[in-house]
Amino acid sequence: MTNLTDGFGRSINYLRLSVTDRCDFRCVYCMSEDVRFLPKAQVLTLEELLLTARSFTELGVNKIRLTGGEPLVRPGIVDLCHEISRLENLQELTLTTNGSQLSGLAHGLAGAGVSRINISLDTLQETRFDSLTRRNKLSQVLDGIDSAIDAGFKRIKLNAVVMKQRNDDEIIDLINFARSRELDITFIEEMPLGEISSHSRRESFCSSDDVQAIIQQQFPLLSSAETTGGPARYFRMPGGSSRIGFISPYSHKFCDSCNRVRVTVEGHLLLCLGNEHSLDLRYLIRANPGNLEPVKNAIIKALGNKPLDHQFSHSDEVQLVRFMNMTGG
Repeated sequence: MTNLTDGFGRSINYLRLSVTDRCDFRCVYCMSEDVRFLPKAQVLTLEELLLTARSFTELGVNKIRLTGGEPLVRPGIVDLCHEISRLENLQELTLTTNGSQLSGLAHGLAGAGVSRINISLDTLQETRFDSLTRRNKLSQVLDGIDSAIDAGFKRIKLNAVVMKQRNDDEIIDLINFARSRELDITFIEEMPLGEISSHSRRESFCSSDDVQAIIQQQFPLLSSAETTGGPARYFRMPGGSSRIGFISPYSHKFCDSCNRVRVTVEGHLLLCLGNEHSLDLRYLIRANPGNLEPVKNAIIKALGNKPLDHQFSHSDEVQLVRFMNMTGG
């Protein structure tokens, strides 16, 4: 088994694999209201998604996170999770979801080998939820969170993208919600992907330091060396088991320790969230039926082009044309 490394000596053991570009929400920071989804022929089949996952695990990747769009709207997702979780060398299969479909799928996902789950929740206010997601589904998401808890996932984490004048006044409420259910919660800086018209990213930007300062007015934060293998920095609070995380692509760049790559639902291997360098794995899989060696060799070679870091900047200029649903959340 090969251990994947990039040109800077970083070990790559984590794959974020998008299973669909479709979503039942239209979150303002993620996609446009009138988004056009990919035609079926451009999307990796379930079998091709499994082959992609297998290619990476045979190269030393031991953690896979399934993303979207919204992964739980993909037909056959539970069966796909079951197949991926059985791959040799895989230590952890995780998933990120908006929670809308969890009421009906949480127990099936847990039984299929998904060990941890992240659930997006930016607000607890119904009217605000409707505005941020352009959908009236807050109660559905809250029911989904309860179903995930009942299903017994090893650890459940809430993800909140914080924006000034949008939801930064709910930071403490979200923490109290997470603590009351013994969940972790991570606050994320908005990323400059795709052209939006709903708000000014420059004006709405809320840094992790801003969020941390708000939290520390009420809760002391104790730095923790804990990690889940991703980019979040974690803190603990006295009197509870919940961890507070921060993902800070602007203010605390984590590129020096980057251990991951992404594959879009079209089969494009993205070497960095903040760059357009990619490799067409779909073409290689379809051109070499039954033979993963050309795919794996191409992945190894491509890792030499993984950039040292991203160059996100605070502006309203479009820095990457692809939206997050096309990238894989």
